Amino acid sequence: MTIARIAVIGAGTMGSGIAQVCAQAGCQVDLVDVSAPSLERARTSIARSLAKFVEKQRLSQADAAATQARLSYAITLDAAGGADYIIEAIVEDLAAKRALFARLDALARPDVILASNTSSISITTLGAATARPDRVLGMHFMNPVPLMTLVELIAGQRTSPAAMDVALTLCQRLGKQGVQA
Repeated sequence: MTIARIAVIGAGTMGSGIAQVCAQAGCQVDLVDVSAPSLERARTSIARSLAKFVEKQRLSQADAAATQARLSYAITLDAAGGADYIIEAIVEDLAAKRALFARLDALARPDVILASNTSSISITTLGAATARPDRVLGMHFMNPVPLMTLVELIAGQRTSPAAMDVALTLCQRLGKQGVQA
């Protein structure tokens, strides 16, 4: 499975960090949030983070500009419809996450993996809100995402080994160490 476009749902601290590392790894990224001010804060936060990497000579100015060019910002979920992989990073609320996963399930292609950044909500429960529980998994990034290398990968009861392999491969592409919980 080729992952060229990633949708990150939720533009808070975690979502903006996830969007940044995905864009730095060469993926087109659609950062989606229902709040335009949240998206603007994310844009500013990502620019500031990239500037720090340039200042510390961990990233060239050209690479920082290319990263920003790979980022798109949207207030509707429709932007996630063309994604090859979707990572949810909204508020830790079971009802909100289940409703979002049901909507994403209807919007995304059947082969798309739906990952959650949750650290406390059951992946099995989130998968049950979809017709693709075998393609729902946890991908718990550590904060601050651009600096921390560990990503905890969590399988639900019905998550397929193939989906976990795709998540592990994505972690490697992002320069992260994926560890199965």
